[in-house]
Amino acid sequence: MVSDTFRRLLRGSVATSSASAGRSTATGSTAETGPSPDSARLEGEPLDICLLSYRSNPYSGGQGVYVKYLSRALTDLGHSVDVISGKPYPELDDGVGLVKLPGENVVDELDRLGQFEPAYLRDPLAMYEWLSALTGGFPDPYAFGRRVVDYFEKRQPEYDVIHDNQSLCYGLQTLRERGHPVVATVHHPITVDRDVALAAADGWGERLLIRRWYRFLRMQREVVRDLPHVLTVSEAAKRRTVADFGADPDALRVVHNGIDTDLFEPVDREYDRPRVMTTVSADVPLKGARYLLEAFAEVREAVDAELVVVGEFDEGGDCDRLVSKLGIEDAVETHSKISYDRMIELYGTADVAVVPSLYEGFGLPAGEAMACGVPVVATTGGALPEVVGDAGVLVAPGDAGEMADAIRELLADDARRDRLGERARERIVEEFDWERAARETVRTYRTAIETRQTREA
Repeated sequence: MVSDTFRRLLRGSVATSSASAGRSTATGSTAETGPSPDSARLEGEPLDICLLSYRSNPYSGGQGVYVKYLSRALTDLGHSVDVISGKPYPELDDGVGLVKLPGENVVDELDRLGQFEPAYLRDPLAMYEWLSALTGGFPDPYAFGRRVVDYFEKRQPEYDVIHDNQSLCYGLQTLRERGHPVVATVHHPITVDRDVALAAADGWGERLLIRRWYRFLRMQREVVRDLPHVLTVSEAAKRRTVADFGADPDALRVVHNGIDTDLFEPVDREYDRPRVMTTVSADVPLKGARYLLEAFAEVREAVDAELVVVGEFDEGGDCDRLVSKLGIEDAVETHSKISYDRMIELYGTADVAVVPSLYEGFGLPAGEAMACGVPVVATTGGALPEVVGDAGVLVAPGDAGEMADAIRELLADDARRDRLGERARERIVEEFDWERAARETVRTYRTAIETRQTREA
């Protein structure tokens, strides 16, 4: 039971060096102060940017997608970008440098929990990671921050700005103290995941394990309160960051994510049955999959439809058992570890896409479906209304009946589906562009650089 809970928590949390050697010096001394870019950096010259990402899986969750597309858009604008990442590593364009800082990654390899390795005696940080995971913790954000600070001390890389992708680790405070301009992105406070997991927990033992796992939130709360330049990907995420982390609203700026509308575009494929499609990046309560399954079972009473799931449910988990209990096994089709091209082909067969999440900090699945011209039913959880706008149907989070009604009505109305699909594509193309996101992010970089220079003056 402990191992199963570990896997669910990990999937819901979030995720040798090949860096550009010319941007660092291979010395072993400690950097007491950060780089000192001249004032031209504030006037539009290209920047040397360091993106930090403690977990960067490009196929699971939004953090890896964010690193991939933001780094691409920044380099397209003429900036130089290195990504410093822990495992799993990101998928990056050729023009983006990658510095690999692998940790012990024990939470991804649970069979190692009971295996003490003598090498831990020579590496206190590795010992910490193993002991933390062994006792139910999630050590990755803190440990990644320690490794980043060590890397900067040894290599002294000359970046104009450091941009953290949700590790929100103590290492950011250390880097700021040493003179580096630091910006951080909060996709959403993970307090949301914790609270939903606690509400769905089965007994006091699982609740204790959940609280232990999410102890890293104390660190993230402290660090966010201390940072003067924080990006959030939606107004909803900004509100929760202020409410849950106590962040200064004046330190937060909203920059919406983009959607790759060249990749995600309408593809028409004929199919002989009504198809409802959803993506499941994590089989955890926050994603609301159980409510979609209940809604789909209601839809099946009136319509001979199929449910296409991009992702998978944990074998023997709550959703897996619910599929059997509802008697819809013959109508649920799952596709795991597929390419983007295959995902887009599946969208081409879908009549309706559903995003049943109880909360989303942004809502990439909604944006991607809309970019493919598929009419969307989404909840009002978190930022989904910001993404969907008036180009889809919004329902209350956790209301399977309302979701079923919305799906049935769309399946019965071809003309309305066509109108919503066209409007959805137009909205994403016009409103959610990675170049725009990169330009707005660079404005924050330059503000952070100016703030640092003013403080030093």
